Amino acid sequence: MADPMGMVYGALNSIFNPILAMDPNPANPALTVLIIAFFVSLITTIANKYLVDQDEMNAIQERNKAYQKELRDAQKRGDGKKMAELQAKQSEMMKDQSAMMSNQFKPMIVTFVPIILIFFWMRSSAISSLVVTLPTTVYWITLTPFWHALGGIIYGGKATIPFGIGWLLWYMICTFGMSQILRKFLGFKQGF
Repeated sequence: MADPMGMVYGALNSIFNPILAMDPNPANPALTVLIIAFFVSLITTIANKYLVDQDEMNAIQERNKAYQKELRDAQKRGDGKKMAELQAKQSEMMKDQSAMMSNQFKPMIVTFVPIILIFFWMRSSAISSLVVTLPTTVYWITLTPFWHALGGIIYGGKATIPFGIGWLLWYMICTFGMSQILRKFLGFKQGF
């Protein structure tokens, strides 16, 4: 009987090992992780673009902002009548929030399994040994000491390289940056 995970890893090896081999520093493949982050960001951004109704999302967000502003103003003024009206309108706003969440969930259904498989492949490949040395400012802005401490608690041990991060945090930094660029390029109205 064929091993399904072995077949998946074999397919991922055939896709990503050539990229890993082209990395200028295969022992520390930061560029490979950047390329993988780009492809994953591209897939998720395209899924968001075509599976989420951006105009509806923006309309819901605008209605929610207007509702919150009205509610704050009524609370500041102590206008009980207006607050009662807004409380009656709250169920409508909850329906909007529910519609927005289900709309945002659609792309995750499509992208979840491939991304998880890529993560498992990265963790079991040469990428798992990646250590990127960050500039001091970036090291502190990304709260890397906190993540190192948390990792030390969860996995035991400590970070051995000063200002260094592993593949997962490097991937997250790359994905965040790539996603923002791709969202701008594909014409998203909202940043997130």
